[in-house]
Amino acid sequence: MSDLATARQLLERLVAFPSVSRSSNLDLIEWVAAWLAEQGIEATIVPDPNAPKASLYAMVGPAVEGGTVLSGHTDVVPVDGQEWSTDPWVVSERDGRLYGRGCCDMKGFDALALAAMALAAKRDLKRPLQIALSHDEEIGCIGCIPLIEAMTALPRAAGVIVGEPTQMKVVSGHKGGLAFKVAIHGVEVHSSLMHTGVSAILEAAKILSWINEMNQKGEASSDPQGPFVPPWTTVHCGQINGGTAHNITAALCELDVSFRVMPPENPEDWRAVFMAKVAEIEAQMKAVDDEAFIEVSELFAFTGLAPERDGGAELLARHITGENAPEVVSYGTEAGQFQQRGWSAAVCGPGNIEQAHKPDEWLALSEFEAGWTFMETLVSRLCD
Repeated sequence: MSDLATARQLLERLVAFPSVSRSSNLDLIEWVAAWLAEQGIEATIVPDPNAPKASLYAMVGPAVEGGTVLSGHTDVVPVDGQEWSTDPWVVSERDGRLYGRGCCDMKGFDALALAAMALAAKRDLKRPLQIALSHDEEIGCIGCIPLIEAMTALPRAAGVIVGEPTQMKVVSGHKGGLAFKVAIHGVEVHSSLMHTGVSAILEAAKILSWINEMNQKGEASSDPQGPFVPPWTTVHCGQINGGTAHNITAALCELDVSFRVMPPENPEDWRAVFMAKVAEIEAQMKAVDDEAFIEVSELFAFTGLAPERDGGAELLARHITGENAPEVVSYGTEAGQFQQRGWSAAVCGPGNIEQAHKPDEWLALSEFEAGWTFMETLVSRLCD
Protein backbone atom coordinates (compact mmCIF):
# COMPACT_ATOMS: atom_id res chain seq x y z
CA MET A 1 0.00 0.00 0.00
CA SER A 2 1.32 3.44 -0.92
CA ASP A 3 1.82 6.14 1.69
CA LEU A 4 -0.89 8.23 0.01
CA ALA A 5 -3.30 5.30 0.22
CA THR A 6 -2.46 5.01 3.91
CA ALA A 7 -3.33 8.69 4.36
CA ARG A 8 -6.63 8.11 2.55
CA GLN A 9 -7.50 5.22 4.87
CA LEU A 10 -6.61 7.37 7.86
CA LEU A 11 -8.93 10.11 6.63
CA GLU A 12 -11.80 7.64 6.31
CA ARG A 13 -11.19 6.38 9.84
CA LEU A 14 -10.90 9.87 11.36
CA VAL A 15 -14.09 11.13 9.68
CA ALA A 16 -15.95 8.10 11.06
CA PHE A 17 -15.49 9.53 14.56
CA PRO A 18 -18.28 12.15 15.06
CA SER A 19 -15.97 14.33 17.14
CA VAL A 20 -18.24 17.37 17.32
CA SER A 21 -16.92 19.93 19.81
CA ARG A 22 -19.85 19.42 22.19
CA SER A 23 -18.98 15.71 22.47
CA SER A 24 -16.04 13.67 23.72
CA ASN A 25 -13.16 12.96 21.34
CA LEU A 26 -11.51 10.36 23.57
CA ASP A 27 -12.31 7.44 21.26
CA LEU A 28 -10.60 9.22 18.37
CA ILE A 29 -7.54 10.17 20.42
CA GLU A 30 -7.18 6.67 21.86
CA TRP A 31 -7.46 5.17 18.37
CA VAL A 32 -4.77 7.53 17.05
CA ALA A 33 -2.46 6.68 19.96
CA ALA A 34 -2.93 2.97 19.26
CA TRP A 35 -2.32 3.43 15.52
CA LEU A 36 0.88 5.37 16.19
CA ALA A 37 2.01 2.62 18.56
CA GLU A 38 1.59 0.13 15.70
CA GLN A 39 4.06 2.27 13.75
CA GLY A 40 6.51 2.17 16.65
CA ILE A 41 5.70 5.74 17.72
CA GLU A 42 4.91 6.57 21.34
CA ALA A 43 2.24 9.20 21.80
CA THR A 44 1.45 11.28 24.87
CA ILE A 45 -2.21 11.97 25.64
CA VAL A 46 -2.99 15.29 27.32
CA PRO A 47 -6.38 15.01 29.10
CA ASP A 48 -8.73 17.95 29.48
CA PRO A 49 -9.16 18.49 33.24
CA ASN A 50 -12.73 19.74 32.81
CA ALA A 51 -14.28 17.46 30.17
CA PRO A 52 -14.03 13.93 28.73
CA LYS A 53 -11.71 15.16 25.99
CA ALA A 54 -8.01 15.04 25.25
CA SER A 55 -5.25 16.17 22.92
CA LEU A 56 -2.19 14.23 21.79
CA TYR A 57 1.39 14.77 20.74
CA ALA A 58 4.20 12.53 19.52
CA MET A 59 7.69 12.76 18.05
CA VAL A 60 9.88 10.69 15.75
CA GLY A 61 13.56 11.20 15.10
CA PRO A 62 16.45 12.39 17.28
CA ALA A 63 15.78 14.40 20.43
CA VAL A 64 17.37 17.57 19.09
CA GLU A 65 16.07 21.06 18.42
CA GLY A 66 15.29 22.36 14.95
CA GLY A 67 12.53 19.98 13.87
CA THR A 68 9.00 20.65 12.66
CA VAL A 69 5.59 20.38 14.31
CA LEU A 70 2.52 19.41 12.29
CA SER A 71 -0.47 20.85 14.16
CA GLY A 72 -4.13 19.98 13.62
CA HIS A 73 -7.38 19.81 15.57
CA THR A 74 -9.64 16.79 15.93
CA ASP A 75 -12.98 18.48 16.62
CA VAL A 76 -15.52 19.39 13.95
CA VAL A 77 -18.63 21.54 13.81
CA PRO A 78 -22.11 19.95 14.08
CA VAL A 79 -24.17 18.70 11.15
CA ASP A 80 -27.49 19.42 12.90
CA GLY A 81 -30.02 21.08 10.61
CA GLN A 82 -27.82 20.70 7.54
CA GLU A 83 -29.03 18.84 4.46
CA TRP A 84 -26.35 16.38 3.39
CA SER A 85 -26.64 14.31 0.22
CA THR A 86 -24.37 11.65 1.76
CA ASP A 87 -23.60 10.34 5.26
CA PRO A 88 -21.43 13.09 6.81
CA TRP A 89 -19.48 10.50 8.84
CA VAL A 90 -18.49 8.41 5.81
CA VAL A 91 -15.98 9.69 3.25
CA SER A 92 -17.44 9.49 -0.24
CA GLU A 93 -15.61 10.33 -3.44
CA ARG A 94 -17.20 11.79 -6.55
CA ASP A 95 -16.14 14.22 -9.25
CA GLY A 96 -12.63 14.48 -7.81
CA ARG A 97 -13.83 15.49 -4.34
CA LEU A 98 -13.78 13.81 -0.94
CA TYR A 99 -17.02 14.51 0.95
CA GLY A 100 -17.50 14.21 4.70
CA ARG A 101 -17.59 16.29 7.86
CA GLY A 102 -14.04 17.36 8.61
CA CYS A 103 -12.53 16.33 5.26
CA CYS A 104 -11.62 19.97 4.69
CA ASP A 105 -11.53 21.30 8.27
CA MET A 106 -9.29 19.61 9.11
CA LYS A 107 -9.09 15.84 9.28
CA GLY A 108 -7.64 15.80 5.78
CA PHE A 109 -4.50 17.44 7.14
CA ASP A 110 -4.59 15.28 10.28
CA ALA A 111 -4.57 12.14 8.14
CA LEU A 112 -1.66 13.43 6.07
CA ALA A 113 0.27 14.38 9.20
CA LEU A 114 -0.21 10.93 10.74
CA ALA A 115 0.90 9.24 7.52
CA ALA A 116 3.94 11.55 7.48
CA MET A 117 4.81 10.44 11.01
CA ALA A 118 4.71 6.80 9.89
CA LEU A 119 6.91 7.63 6.88
CA ALA A 120 9.36 9.56 9.05
CA ALA A 121 9.63 6.64 11.48
CA LYS A 122 11.12 4.58 8.64
CA ARG A 123 13.63 7.24 7.60
CA ASP A 124 16.97 8.38 8.99
CA LEU A 125 15.92 11.77 10.33
CA LYS A 126 18.53 14.30 11.35
CA ARG A 127 15.89 16.53 12.95
CA PRO A 128 12.62 15.39 14.53
CA LEU A 129 9.08 15.48 13.22
CA GLN A 130 6.42 16.18 15.84
CA ILE A 131 2.64 16.02 15.65
CA ALA A 132 0.11 17.91 17.78
CA LEU A 133 -3.60 17.04 17.63
CA SER A 134 -5.85 19.23 19.77
CA HIS A 135 -9.52 19.44 20.73
CA ASP A 136 -11.98 22.33 21.06
CA GLU A 137 -10.42 24.47 18.36
CA GLU A 138 -13.84 25.15 16.85
CA ILE A 139 -15.11 26.78 20.05
CA GLY A 140 -12.25 29.21 20.52
CA CYS A 141 -8.85 27.51 20.18
CA ILE A 142 -8.96 26.54 23.85
CA GLY A 143 -7.96 22.88 23.79
CA CYS A 144 -4.50 23.56 22.42
CA ILE A 145 -3.39 25.61 25.42
CA PRO A 146 -2.58 22.69 27.77
CA LEU A 147 -1.28 20.73 24.76
CA ILE A 148 1.26 23.41 23.90
CA GLU A 149 2.33 23.68 27.53
CA ALA A 150 2.86 19.90 27.66
CA MET A 151 4.92 20.01 24.46
CA THR A 152 7.54 22.19 26.12
CA ALA A 153 8.94 18.84 27.32
CA LEU A 154 10.02 18.15 23.71
CA PRO A 155 13.05 19.67 21.96
CA ARG A 156 11.98 23.04 20.59
CA ALA A 157 11.02 22.85 16.91
CA ALA A 158 12.16 25.44 14.40
CA GLY A 159 8.64 25.85 13.12
CA VAL A 160 5.01 24.84 13.53
CA ILE A 161 2.88 24.21 10.45
CA VAL A 162 -0.81 24.53 11.33
CA GLY A 163 -2.69 22.71 8.58
CA GLU A 164 -5.91 24.68 8.34
CA PRO A 165 -7.28 24.79 4.77
CA THR A 166 -5.35 27.40 2.77
CA GLN A 167 -5.20 25.61 -0.61
CA MET A 168 -1.56 24.92 0.29
CA LYS A 169 -0.80 28.63 0.28
CA VAL A 170 1.43 29.88 3.09
CA VAL A 171 -0.44 32.13 5.52
CA SER A 172 1.79 34.15 7.82
CA GLY A 173 -0.81 36.19 9.70
CA HIS A 174 -4.37 36.02 11.00
CA LYS A 175 -6.65 37.89 13.36
CA GLY A 176 -7.17 37.01 17.02
CA GLY A 177 -10.53 36.40 18.62
CA LEU A 178 -12.51 37.32 21.71
CA ALA A 179 -16.14 36.47 22.54
CA PHE A 180 -18.61 37.10 25.36
CA LYS A 181 -22.10 36.07 26.36
CA VAL A 182 -23.81 39.15 27.83
CA ALA A 183 -26.93 39.00 29.99
CA ILE A 184 -28.58 42.36 30.75
CA HIS A 185 -30.88 42.09 33.75
CA GLY A 186 -33.50 44.84 33.78
CA VAL A 187 -36.46 45.64 36.02
CA GLU A 188 -40.00 44.87 34.82
CA VAL A 189 -42.71 47.52 34.97
CA HIS A 190 -45.72 48.33 32.81
CA SER A 191 -44.48 50.08 29.69
CA SER A 192 -46.70 53.09 30.42
CA LEU A 193 -44.40 53.69 33.39
CA MET A 194 -41.20 52.60 31.69
CA HIS A 195 -39.22 55.47 33.22
CA THR A 196 -39.54 53.75 36.62
CA GLY A 197 -38.13 50.46 35.36
CA VAL A 198 -35.12 49.33 33.34
CA SER A 199 -35.62 47.76 29.92
CA ALA A 200 -32.95 45.15 29.34
CA ILE A 201 -33.59 45.40 25.60
CA LEU A 202 -33.08 49.15 25.46
CA GLU A 203 -29.90 48.82 27.52
CA ALA A 204 -28.71 46.10 25.15
CA ALA A 205 -29.31 48.57 22.33
CA LYS A 206 -26.63 50.79 23.88
CA ILE A 207 -24.13 47.95 23.50
CA LEU A 208 -25.22 47.44 19.90
CA SER A 209 -24.82 51.17 19.25
CA TRP A 210 -21.31 50.99 20.71
CA ILE A 211 -20.51 48.04 18.42
CA ASN A 212 -21.54 50.09 15.38
CA GLU A 213 -19.47 53.01 16.63
CA MET A 214 -16.36 50.83 17.07
CA ASN A 215 -16.69 49.42 13.57
CA GLN A 216 -17.16 52.86 12.06
CA LYS A 217 -14.12 54.23 13.90
CA GLY A 218 -12.07 51.19 12.95
CA GLU A 219 -12.92 51.53 9.30
CA ALA A 220 -12.26 55.27 9.30
CA SER A 221 -8.79 54.86 10.82
CA SER A 222 -7.78 51.72 8.91
CA ASP A 223 -5.24 51.39 6.16
CA PRO A 224 -7.20 50.40 3.04
CA GLN A 225 -3.99 48.92 1.64
CA GLY A 226 -3.56 46.69 4.66
CA PRO A 227 -3.35 42.94 4.01
CA PHE A 228 -6.38 41.95 6.10
CA VAL A 229 -9.97 41.97 4.86
CA PRO A 230 -11.36 44.05 6.40
CA PRO A 231 -8.23 45.88 7.62
CA TRP A 232 -9.50 46.71 11.11
CA THR A 233 -10.65 44.95 14.29
CA THR A 234 -14.32 44.10 13.84
CA VAL A 235 -16.94 43.81 16.59
CA HIS A 236 -20.03 41.72 15.99
CA CYS A 237 -23.28 40.59 17.60
CA GLY A 238 -24.61 37.42 16.06
CA GLN A 239 -27.45 36.54 18.45
CA ILE A 240 -29.88 38.43 20.66
CA ASN A 241 -32.86 37.29 22.68
CA GLY A 242 -35.06 38.98 25.24
CA GLY A 243 -38.36 40.41 26.41
CA THR A 244 -41.70 39.07 27.61
CA ALA A 245 -44.44 41.19 26.00
CA HIS A 246 -44.86 44.45 24.10
CA ASN A 247 -46.16 46.29 27.16
CA ILE A 248 -43.59 45.15 29.75
CA THR A 249 -40.06 46.50 30.12
CA ALA A 250 -37.76 43.56 29.46
CA ALA A 251 -36.37 41.81 32.51
CA LEU A 252 -33.70 40.02 30.52
CA CYS A 253 -31.90 40.44 27.22
CA GLU A 254 -29.06 38.16 26.16
CA LEU A 255 -26.66 38.76 23.33
CA ASP A 256 -23.27 37.59 22.19
CA VAL A 257 -20.44 39.93 21.32
CA SER A 258 -17.34 38.85 19.44
CA PHE A 259 -14.17 40.53 18.22
CA ARG A 260 -11.84 39.72 15.33
CA VAL A 261 -8.68 41.41 16.54
CA MET A 262 -6.03 42.71 14.17
CA PRO A 263 -2.46 41.76 15.05
CA PRO A 264 -0.49 43.17 16.74
CA GLU A 265 -3.47 44.47 18.75
CA ASN A 266 -4.06 42.51 21.93
CA PRO A 267 -7.43 40.86 22.71
CA GLU A 268 -6.82 41.74 26.37
CA ASP A 269 -6.87 45.45 25.52
CA TRP A 270 -10.19 45.04 23.72
CA ARG A 271 -11.52 43.12 26.70
CA ALA A 272 -10.69 46.09 28.93
CA VAL A 273 -12.35 48.56 26.54
CA PHE A 274 -15.50 46.44 26.31
CA MET A 275 -15.78 45.86 30.05
CA ALA A 276 -15.38 49.58 30.67
CA LYS A 277 -18.33 50.26 28.35
CA VAL A 278 -20.39 47.57 30.09
CA ALA A 279 -19.60 49.16 33.49
CA GLU A 280 -20.68 52.57 32.17
CA ILE A 281 -24.05 51.21 30.96
CA GLU A 282 -24.59 49.24 34.15
CA ALA A 283 -24.04 52.38 36.24
CA GLN A 284 -26.75 54.14 34.23
CA MET A 285 -29.12 51.23 34.85
CA LYS A 286 -28.45 51.21 38.59
CA ALA A 287 -29.09 54.94 38.76
CA VAL A 288 -32.71 54.06 37.92
CA ASP A 289 -32.98 50.85 39.96
CA ASP A 290 -30.17 49.21 41.90
CA GLU A 291 -31.61 45.76 41.16
CA ALA A 292 -30.55 46.06 37.54
CA PHE A 293 -27.17 44.64 36.48
CA ILE A 294 -25.15 43.19 33.59
CA GLU A 295 -23.57 39.75 33.67
CA VAL A 296 -20.68 39.02 31.27
CA SER A 297 -19.26 35.54 30.61
CA GLU A 298 -16.17 35.19 28.46
CA LEU A 299 -16.48 32.38 25.93
CA PHE A 300 -12.98 32.41 24.52
CA ALA A 301 -9.96 34.54 23.74
CA PHE A 302 -7.09 33.72 21.42
CA THR A 303 -4.26 35.77 20.04
CA GLY A 304 -3.68 36.52 16.40
CA LEU A 305 -0.73 35.38 14.32
CA ALA A 306 1.63 38.25 13.59
CA PRO A 307 3.76 37.95 10.44
CA GLU A 308 7.34 37.14 11.42
CA ARG A 309 10.41 38.58 9.76
CA ASP A 310 12.29 35.55 8.38
CA GLY A 311 10.19 33.23 10.52
CA GLY A 312 11.38 29.62 10.44
CA ALA A 313 7.92 28.15 9.86
CA GLU A 314 7.05 30.48 7.00
CA LEU A 315 10.42 30.03 5.28
CA LEU A 316 10.13 26.24 5.54
CA ALA A 317 6.62 26.19 4.10
CA ARG A 318 7.58 28.53 1.27
CA HIS A 319 10.61 26.45 0.34
CA ILE A 320 8.43 23.34 0.11
CA THR A 321 5.44 24.85 -1.69
CA GLY A 322 7.21 27.44 -3.81
CA GLU A 323 4.58 29.96 -2.70
CA ASN A 324 6.05 33.45 -2.24
CA ALA A 325 2.99 35.72 -2.27
CA PRO A 326 2.12 37.23 1.13
CA GLU A 327 -1.11 35.79 2.55
CA VAL A 328 -3.11 36.69 5.66
CA VAL A 329 -6.61 35.64 6.71
CA SER A 330 -9.29 37.05 8.98
CA TYR A 331 -10.28 33.74 10.61
CA GLY A 332 -8.39 32.39 13.60
CA THR A 333 -6.22 29.31 14.08
CA GLU A 334 -4.06 27.77 16.78
CA ALA A 335 -0.94 29.22 15.13
CA GLY A 336 -1.23 32.36 17.24
CA GLN A 337 -1.25 30.27 20.41
CA PHE A 338 2.00 28.57 19.39
CA GLN A 339 3.57 31.90 18.44
CA GLN A 340 2.53 33.51 21.72
CA ARG A 341 4.39 30.74 23.55
CA GLY A 342 7.60 31.13 21.62
CA TRP A 343 7.26 28.95 18.51
CA SER A 344 7.62 30.21 14.97
CA ALA A 345 4.32 29.38 13.24
CA ALA A 346 2.63 29.53 9.85
CA VAL A 347 -0.61 28.15 8.41
CA CYS A 348 -0.58 25.87 5.38
CA GLY A 349 -2.90 23.01 4.57
CA PRO A 350 -5.04 21.39 1.87
CA GLY A 351 -8.55 22.57 1.06
CA ASN A 352 -10.46 25.81 0.81
CA ILE A 353 -11.90 27.40 3.95
CA GLU A 354 -15.01 28.25 1.91
CA GLN A 355 -15.91 24.54 1.95
CA ALA A 356 -15.59 24.22 5.74
CA HIS A 357 -18.62 23.95 8.08
CA LYS A 358 -21.08 23.58 5.20
CA PRO A 359 -23.36 20.66 4.34
CA ASP A 360 -21.56 18.34 1.92
CA GLU A 361 -18.22 19.66 3.14
CA TRP A 362 -15.54 18.55 0.70
CA LEU A 363 -11.84 18.46 0.01
CA ALA A 364 -10.55 18.32 -3.56
CA LEU A 365 -8.64 15.11 -4.18
CA SER A 366 -5.95 17.19 -5.90
CA GLU A 367 -5.53 19.21 -2.70
CA PHE A 368 -5.17 16.01 -0.66
CA GLU A 369 -2.51 14.79 -3.08
CA ALA A 370 -0.72 18.16 -2.95
CA GLY A 371 -0.76 17.89 0.83
CA TRP A 372 0.95 14.51 0.62
CA THR A 373 3.63 15.90 -1.70
CA PHE A 374 4.26 18.55 0.96
CA MET A 375 4.66 15.85 3.61
CA GLU A 376 7.06 13.77 1.53
CA THR A 377 9.22 16.81 0.85
CA LEU A 378 9.18 17.82 4.50
CA VAL A 379 10.30 14.38 5.66
CA SER A 380 13.10 14.40 3.10
CA ARG A 381 14.27 17.82 4.32
CA LEU A 382 14.39 16.53 7.89
CA CYS A 383 16.77 13.83 6.68
CA ASP A 384 19.25 16.39 5.31
